[in-house]
Amino acid sequence: VRLVESGGGLVQPGGSLRLSCAASGLTFATYDMSWARQAPGKERELVATVTSDGGGTNFAGSVKGRFTISRDNTKNVVYLQMNSLKPEDTAVYYCYAARRGFGYWGQGTQVTVSS
Repeated sequence: VRLVESGGGLVQPGGSLRLSCAASGLTFATYDMSWARQAPGKERELVATVTSDGGGTNFAGSVKGRFTISRDNTKNVVYLQMNSLKPEDTAVYYCYAARRGFGYWGQGTQVTVSS
C-alpha cells in the first residue's frame, strides 16, 4: 500500500492550498480516508474524514467551515481543500486510509502558514 501526499508549501495567512493524496495497492473505494496533521511538539490530530463512498464527512472543530475533504474513487485520490489558512494550521499533513480498524499512513507533506 502506498499513500503519496502532495500540494503542501508556504502560504500567507488567509490563503488557500489544496492537498492531494494518491493511493495505490489497496481497494481504495472500500476505505474511509482521512487527513491528519502534526505540528512540532504536538500530537497528531485528525482534521477531516470522508467515508468510503464519499457520502459522509467529518471535521475537527478547529478547521470546520474552512477545510473541505473530497475524493475521486475513479482516480484513487483524496483531496483536502484548505481555505482561510492561519499560522496555527502549520503542520505536516498526513493522509490515512482506514478500514475495519486497520489503517495505512502516508509520509506527509509540510504546510507552512506565515507572512
